Amino acid sequence: MRSELRDSCGRVLDYLRVSITDRCNLRCIYCMPPEGVEWKPHDNILTFEQILRIVKIFSGLGVRKIRITGGEPLLRRGASSFFKELKLIPGIEKTALTTNGLLLGTYLDKAGEDSLPDSINISLDALDNENCKFITRSVNAKPSAILALIDRLLEKLITVKINCVPMRSVNENEILSIAALAKDKNIIVRFIELMPFGIPSGDADSCLQFVPGDEAAQMIEKAFGVLVPFNGIFASEEVRSKGPAVYYSLSDFKGKIGFINAVTHGFCGTCNRLRLTSEGFLKLCLSSTIGLDLKELIKTGADDIEISDAIAEAVLKKPRFHTLSKIYGEQKQHQEGMSKIGG
Repeated sequence: MRSELRDSCGRVLDYLRVSITDRCNLRCIYCMPPEGVEWKPHDNILTFEQILRIVKIFSGLGVRKIRITGGEPLLRRGASSFFKELKLIPGIEKTALTTNGLLLGTYLDKAGEDSLPDSINISLDALDNENCKFITRSVNAKPSAILALIDRLLEKLITVKINCVPMRSVNENEILSIAALAKDKNIIVRFIELMPFGIPSGDADSCLQFVPGDEAAQMIEKAFGVLVPFNGIFASEEVRSKGPAVYYSLSDFKGKIGFINAVTHGFCGTCNRLRLTSEGFLKLCLSSTIGLDLKELIKTGADDIEISDAIAEAVLKKPRFHTLSKIYGEQKQHQEGMSKIGG
């Protein structure tokens, strides 16, 4: 097995995002249409055993961090046992979870300490109840219930990141109140530029519009003071502005503020990640269809060495740059929703 996975640009790929389901219990306005989408048949989805095998192969290739995503990953039955097995894989140093938080309290009640990830990202786009209901198209998404979980996570020494997607005339007026969550709590609040996936089609005026990260940063600095670049250890995690996110400290803030400016500022030169969809397709870049069908390799009886070699060859085709700005510019907004590609 190889100890390091590199693409043709020399980038070391040591981070794999794994979608374990395309299903979700919300219908967020930037992810899917009001009527929802057709879920993939269960037989089309990788089994947990297949996912664990693939992760072991990636570990042998030098991948050290695994993030579990969806859809909403906690919807999948057996997630707790799966996480326990995932954490036991040699070479995997960090396990993480991205969730909308609706099922997180129940998961914490039932899961053992050995089934908890090292860090959890919670999607929270609004603190106002009505605004949250509008964005998620659900009465079940209650910001107060999500916020109540933060202290429980911190008590368990889990790194907590709140992810917010600011949208013009939708929730941009909540940027400051969401940023303020990091004032008294040792968490990271991140603002992510809206990416053109799953956005309803139509003319430009009817489409959701992103708020540039620089604009959000200016608002925060005007309200709270100078954003000071941060690289170092935060909670139990090493935080460095080498990937998509850049991080900052604020005077009198216990936590940190982060920005993922995927559209306005390319971070492709330091990209270290790959994505595995719930159907077993390895995506080399979020905005590209180039990849490798790992499920098909498993079905045809390929052994671990053959799969490892196929992965190493495939990643050489990882694009040098993403095309998110071009997609926005051409209003090509018929892409698959984020729930289909591992969010």
